[in-house]
Amino acid sequence: MTDDRPFPASISPSIPEMSVVDSTALISRLRDHLATVVLGKPEVIRMALVGILADGHLLIEDVPGVGKTLLAKAIAHALGCTFHRIQFTPDLLPGDLIGTSVLHPPTGTFRFQPGPIFAQIVLADEINRATPRTQSALLEAMSEKQVSVDGETRKLEPPFFVLATQNPFEFEGTYPLPESQLDRFLVRIEVGYPEQAVELAILTQHRNGEPVDQLPAILNALQVLSLQQAVRGITFAEPLAKYLLAIIESTRHHADITLGASTRAALGFYRASQALALIDGRNYVIPDDIKRLAVPVLAHRILVRSSRSQALAAKGILDEILRQIPVPI
Repeated sequence: MTDDRPFPASISPSIPEMSVVDSTALISRLRDHLATVVLGKPEVIRMALVGILADGHLLIEDVPGVGKTLLAKAIAHALGCTFHRIQFTPDLLPGDLIGTSVLHPPTGTFRFQPGPIFAQIVLADEINRATPRTQSALLEAMSEKQVSVDGETRKLEPPFFVLATQNPFEFEGTYPLPESQLDRFLVRIEVGYPEQAVELAILTQHRNGEPVDQLPAILNALQVLSLQQAVRGITFAEPLAKYLLAIIESTRHHADITLGASTRAALGFYRASQALALIDGRNYVIPDDIKRLAVPVLAHRILVRSSRSQALAAKGILDEILRQIPVPI
């Protein structure tokens, strides 16, 4: 992992333009690269790239030991950005995350010592093991890409995004993420157990150590920013935008939903649909892009009236909404 910063955090870089053809070729190369260590999970990689290219944050939720941290580390290594991994624990304090001012004895003045949040990619491992107070310290960074300490605002270096992993709430020693923080995650994905043939390949691959540690970078920060800029140029026809908003509106009035999708969710849904179109080599969004992303983008943002698993209930309701809303022709 490189520690060379391609541009200072206080300066907006000049982002080179990239065509759809060039973007798609680069994305395809990145997908294949990640697939060499994240085995048998093409759709998981696909959704992870949607989050990154749409300039959002990614929440990876599943039981321990199925590859959540592996996926996050593989992405960080492949993108060639500055990277910090933060292990969230119950005793982690906000200052441990964002940094603090320390006394400099020779001058008798206080100097700011940046915390691990100051990186282009931050892996928040087992984020729901930290207390809500520490979790909330991430909010400004995730929303504004900056942190405020001692009355001073410090910008975070682009492209800044958080890859967070969490275990299900039912596991001992976990704290549910507040709704305000869940809304900052663009995409939520589950890794799931691998098929037996894939698991056998994993056993073989790990004979000589952890493959992800040797994964070379194939992109740099400016290329990531160029891809994010290319996403914003993807055509989104007005009938499809209204279709997307109809889905959002339905979550706000459904009898089994107590908290519907926010305007932030609608904006993220829009951008994620553009990202998926680019990943598939198109310069325009189609209805299937929107339908495919409804659950990964919205399920973690809504609260449902159900005694079942929140995630399963939300998925069922969103599937019902998709069936009921006419698809534009």
